[in-house]
Amino acid sequence: MAGITYGTIYAIVAIGFNIIYNTTGIINFAQGEFVMLGGMSAVTFHQFMPLPLAILCAVIVTLLIGAIIEIVFIRWLHKPSVLRMIIITIGISILIRESALHVWGESVRALPYFTGTSVTSINLGGVYVTPQVLWVVGVSAVAVAVLTAFFNYTLLGRQMRACSANRDAARLCGVNAGNMVTLSFMLSAAIGAIGGCVVCPITYVQYDSGTPLAIKGFTVAILGGLGNSTAAVGAGMILGILESFSIWVLPTAYKEAISISILLLILFVRPSGIFGSSEASRLKEF
Repeated sequence: MAGITYGTIYAIVAIGFNIIYNTTGIINFAQGEFVMLGGMSAVTFHQFMPLPLAILCAVIVTLLIGAIIEIVFIRWLHKPSVLRMIIITIGISILIRESALHVWGESVRALPYFTGTSVTSINLGGVYVTPQVLWVVGVSAVAVAVLTAFFNYTLLGRQMRACSANRDAARLCGVNAGNMVTLSFMLSAAIGAIGGCVVCPITYVQYDSGTPLAIKGFTVAILGGLGNSTAAVGAGMILGILESFSIWVLPTAYKEAISISILLLILFVRPSGIFGSSEASRLKEF
């Protein structure tokens, strides 16, 4: 069950990658920091208000930070290369991480379980799981369903996808490409913040917890095919279960190497991912 739990967490991060990729065609390596900001902000707000309101405020704050990042660091760029965008988003990730260190320090923090406690368990076919695991899985499922419907069946979602396919053509059709990109960063930040709040009671959170999640989320996004949020869930399960089984044959210290090995293998053998289209193979350019 641990593999499914962590796989779902990785899938949530991958979904954030896919939102921005679907609109801009770029990879945001600061996505893991949105998860961290959501969790840390919720813990801070929970000191002064009920948990649901604290989570809402954390999502709003992270959403606004996502918009500010796009406006300050991304919007002024004119047709940046993939490599340039990677370097910029890595720099943004470092900036957010160091800022979080100054604000919250090195302490490890956690939210209380949404329902029940850490010792509360539910029997599902002989497997005992905590209620928070069901929250993680449920939120992930809802996020995938909502985003899939949004990008495929709403005018705004189609406008965001049009910006990714051909931004100049989208502008000629009356689409405000700048606003669509900003909206994609806001949605991505909001999804990351929600994920951070949901997993915070299980995994805990601190200022540098976003970086490893970004690496694993990127691995899942590539494995499932960039832009495919539904496939990201399956890819997240694969990575989470592989990590869990690896503990049986390898020391725990090697667990982190699993995702890196899978990422390198995919980039060499099938850059478009298991369920991805040939568009994702653009990653081979760098």
